Amino acid sequence: MKYDAIIIGSGQAGVPLSFRLADIGWQVALIERGFIGGTCINTGCTPTKTMVHRAQVAYYARNAARWGVRASGVSADLQAIVAQKNNVVHRFRDGREKQVKRRANLHLYDGQAQFVAAHQIRVGETLLESEKIFINTGGSARIPLIPGLDAIPYLTNENIMELTVLPEHLIVLGGGYIGLEFGQMFGRFGSRVTVIHTGEQIVSHEDPEVAAELQRVLEEEGLTFLLNARATRVEQEGDTIVVSVDRASGPTVVSGSHLLIAIGRRANTDGLGLEKAGIETDSSGFVKVNDRLETNVPGIWALGDVNGGPAFTHISYNDFQIVDANLTQGKKLTTANRLIPYSVFTDPQLGCVGMTEKEARAKGYKLKIGKIPMSHVARAIERDETAGLMKIIVDAANDKILGATVLATDGGELIHVLYTLMLANLPYTLLKGAVYIHPTLAEGFFTLMEDVKPVN
Repeated sequence: MKYDAIIIGSGQAGVPLSFRLADIGWQVALIERGFIGGTCINTGCTPTKTMVHRAQVAYYARNAARWGVRASGVSADLQAIVAQKNNVVHRFRDGREKQVKRRANLHLYDGQAQFVAAHQIRVGETLLESEKIFINTGGSARIPLIPGLDAIPYLTNENIMELTVLPEHLIVLGGGYIGLEFGQMFGRFGSRVTVIHTGEQIVSHEDPEVAAELQRVLEEEGLTFLLNARATRVEQEGDTIVVSVDRASGPTVVSGSHLLIAIGRRANTDGLGLEKAGIETDSSGFVKVNDRLETNVPGIWALGDVNGGPAFTHISYNDFQIVDANLTQGKKLTTANRLIPYSVFTDPQLGCVGMTEKEARAKGYKLKIGKIPMSHVARAIERDETAGLMKIIVDAANDKILGATVLATDGGELIHVLYTLMLANLPYTLLKGAVYIHPTLAEGFFTLMEDVKPVN
């Protein structure tokens, strides 16, 4: 059966692309082996941020005395929280499914897609053909080769959200974004949490003082961190999981009730038969694409996490926007110099955009830097939520913003102010003379801009 387009995977690029192409009259095949909506709706943003919010409520309730409010007997009902999370997921998923079904020229195939040739795909017993094929199969947890791990009932970002009994002691392998979100979440639900991380700092991409401040906050909440540490063996002794760890100070052992693997992501390309289509991948299995998101095989694109770009939902959606603009609107958009904002949904949130200081220095820029603690922001003081900092990296040659970090309550919201200025290619000085609503967290940008000064 021939189609104008075949889309493999119904993630945050695949679904809107299928809608767009169907709406302009194309005959479209959408192939999905799991649930409609991909990672974001089913095992990523939607469920995790729902549970992160419930963990924040638990934190406020348990620490109510800090704000002069009496509360007692606070505990997290994990079974109720998981049920609420599932309701939100089903609402989002059902909405996508209804949108698919209402388009007569959008045909949904349930099953595993397998290339049999460059432009031929088999789903079960059905052979599909198209000159335009889009791969949007996403990613999943990368599982390390640690002796004994395959015999342990370990957790990933997916099945940890199905737990209805609170872990007594959660061991987290990985101090990156996913590991920290789940670590703090379950710590706030009431678990003891130990994070084992191979790097010298958590969130290894970020500047050292940002990572240090976030670690300080998490340690104050009771999380334990083992840095420069590598798990060498995993064993189970009764109901206890035992992780052997190598550290510079010598070997140690961490024992817990549950183990979460959060060391990174891998591409979901198993079973696709990419080799039969001649599609190239890198050493980690991610599909290679050019700056228009096309693979080495003309007429085949890879969108979202599967192409190895930043693993954020909004990047997957932007991949759709680029491909749609180029294919249906005659534009020539690329991913080159794409400005990417992102947030880690810890509390405080880590909102970031552009370069870190260490990246800007590595590229040889002469810099101006501004940095203030959130304890200098009136609204943060009034809320008694002064953890975190604001930091801005400026090109000294033209006063344009190279990058920024906001580690604060609602840092993921606040970073959009600086992101917008960067999109407009305007100097940071525009915000020096701005009028800010008092008292708001955004008012902290006034003090931040006044702190910008040249650095060596």
